[in-house]
Amino acid sequence: MAVQKPSLPKGTRDFSPTELAKRNYITDKIRAEFIKFGFQPIETPSFENYETLMGKYGEEGDRLIFKILNSGNFAEKVSSIDWETKNVSKLTPQICEKALRYDLTVPFARYVVQHQNDITFPFKRFQIQPVWRADRPQKGRFREFYQCDADVVGSNSLWQEVEFVQLYDAVFTSLNLKGVTIKINNRKILSGFAEVIGESEKLIDFTVALDKLDKIGQEGVINEMLSKGISNQAIEKISPIFGLRGTFSEKINLLKEILKDSETGKKGIEELEFIEKAITHLSLQTAILDLDVTLARGLNYYTGAIFEVSAPEGVAMGSIGGGGRYDDLTSIFGLKGISGVGISFGLDRICLVMEELNLFPQEIGDTLDVLCINFGEKEALQSLKLDSKN
Repeated sequence: MAVQKPSLPKGTRDFSPTELAKRNYITDKIRAEFIKFGFQPIETPSFENYETLMGKYGEEGDRLIFKILNSGNFAEKVSSIDWETKNVSKLTPQICEKALRYDLTVPFARYVVQHQNDITFPFKRFQIQPVWRADRPQKGRFREFYQCDADVVGSNSLWQEVEFVQLYDAVFTSLNLKGVTIKINNRKILSGFAEVIGESEKLIDFTVALDKLDKIGQEGVINEMLSKGISNQAIEKISPIFGLRGTFSEKINLLKEILKDSETGKKGIEELEFIEKAITHLSLQTAILDLDVTLARGLNYYTGAIFEVSAPEGVAMGSIGGGGRYDDLTSIFGLKGISGVGISFGLDRICLVMEELNLFPQEIGDTLDVLCINFGEKEALQSLKLDSKN
């Protein structure tokens, strides 16, 4: 047998003892704050049924889901016509009944519906587990990575959003990662934009394009919107949002002018004002709350406030956290009227940021307290006795 050169799939990594010590340092801090804020831990399987995941993340998200081929002769029940037409959307569900989870939120919604009779609402849960995405690997972006999620279901109170802003602030302060920016927007505002430009039926296309602003720039976003059939005239109406600057209040005032004819948009503004007013009164320790009207978060299930956390200024990294309000997610599994809101921490990216800023304790990974020198059998036995006592 030929010698096989060892390798890893793209987008995955091995972790050394020191790297694991760093990851555990972060998760221990996050877990401690989750518990302090009253969240309880759960776990769900690494893979879910195909239909549980598909259709929940939009076209872009569905494309990034890792599908699992059925065991055995997976092609046995597929007709020759389906093979010949190469219709992926028709073929995939026939040969893949399961898929690796894309995030922790949809599996949590499934969990809530299946265990609704055992849950006391509002239910506050946290979950720290790996997820998988068939994305293009790059710095800070992997195909297998950990998410640290906290969610509340069964309450539509905006105080939950306020608490999540506080939770973000508490976690990053405990990690000594000061100066992170918690960006906030509201899907109702995005719906309002689509409404006032007369493109409500293209809301998903509009938000998916807008969500790529950091990656492809204003010109790229405009070109994508045009390719989706959104007119130049419509784009011109909301062009002020691309360069919007100023304080939270100044941005709100401009939004009120842009969205004066949209009841949905005005409701979103009202919700943002409530959150900002509460946070101003409570004050944050080290984080900064900022209104980003171009923040879209491509996931289709968000219905209200949306969050995204960026690293301190000067650190080139994508988002290190994100989340939002989802009012209808459990209804796709048959349980209506259950509102939820949650946030996620990007563990791997947080680790990279902390390494870049040299924020890990110097002694991290050190496990040796006593070194025993072995001169023979007697000393070896004595050393093992010491080990058993510690």
